[in-house]
Amino acid sequence: MMTGTIVKAISSFYYVEAENKIYETKVRGNLRYNNIELVTGDRVDIEVLDEENRKGVIFKSHKRSNLMKRPPVANITQAILVFSVKSPDPNLSLIDRFLITAMKEHVEIIICFNKIDLDDEKLIESLKANYSAAGYPIVPVSAETGYNVETLRAYLRDNTTIVAGPSGAGKSTLINQLVKDAKLKTGEVSEKIGRGRHTTRYTELIKLDENSFIADSPGFSSIDISDIEERDLKEYFPEFYEYDEQCRFGSKCIHEKEPDCRVKEAVEQGLIAERRYESYLQLLNEIRERSSRRRN
Repeated sequence: MMTGTIVKAISSFYYVEAENKIYETKVRGNLRYNNIELVTGDRVDIEVLDEENRKGVIFKSHKRSNLMKRPPVANITQAILVFSVKSPDPNLSLIDRFLITAMKEHVEIIICFNKIDLDDEKLIESLKANYSAAGYPIVPVSAETGYNVETLRAYLRDNTTIVAGPSGAGKSTLINQLVKDAKLKTGEVSEKIGRGRHTTRYTELIKLDENSFIADSPGFSSIDISDIEERDLKEYFPEFYEYDEQCRFGSKCIHEKEPDCRVKEAVEQGLIAERRYESYLQLLNEIRERSSRRRN
C-alpha cells in the first residue's frame, strides 16, 4: 500500500504520484459503489498491481481540505486567477464570481493580469484599483516576454496552486514560464468571438518539489454561485469588512437601501471601488431572483 496524490484524471483512469513515481490506476469497486467521485488533487491509498508498468488500483480516498468545483480540484492551498488585460478583454464579473467560490473553500487568491505588453499602464492601474481595497495580491505579468514572472513564482513555494481563468488568458503560456519543463500546449484567441480556444482538456498537477505542486486547468466562461445565500454575499467582499459594523444596523445591514450605511459612504468616498459595489448589487439581485424562482 502507498499513499499518493491524483495528478491527473482522464475518463476512468487516475494517475497517482506516489514515492516520486506516477501510477496509472483505476478505482476499486467499493469506492465506485459509494458514489465517490475522485478529482485531481485528491489524496488516495493505492495498491500496486504491476510495479514494472506502474499499474495499480485506488482502494481508499482521504478526507479533503477543500473542493473547487470549477475547475474540479481538491486540496489546493491557493489559486492564481489569470485574466488578460486584452485579447480577450477581462470579464470583471467573472473575476468576482471566481473570488467568491475560492473564498468559500478557504483558498488564498492571487489575481494575475496577463498580457500587459498589449496595453497601456493606465488600464492596468484601473484594473488593479478595482481589487486593491479587497486586499488581494495583484501581479501584472507578461507570460510572452517573461515580465514579472519571478514575482509570481515566489508564491509557489510550499503551496498546491491551481492556475485558473478563461480560455485565451494565457494560463498555459504562463505555466511554461513558471515551470520550464512543463511544455503545455498553448492556444490562440479567436478574432471572431474574442475568446480563447481550449487547449487544456483536464486539470493536471505538476510536481515542483516535495511540498509544491502547480496545476493548469481548462478555461471557463461562467461560474455558478447558486449555493450563496443573500445574507451571506457581503462576506465575500473583503473590502466591506472594515465598514460593516459602522453601519446604523451593524452586521444586519445588507448595504443596499439602508440609511446611514457606512459601506455606501465608503463607495462615495472612493474607499471602495464603485464597480465592485455595483457587482455586489448585481449578484444580490441575481440571488434574489433565483430564490423567487425556487419558491414559485
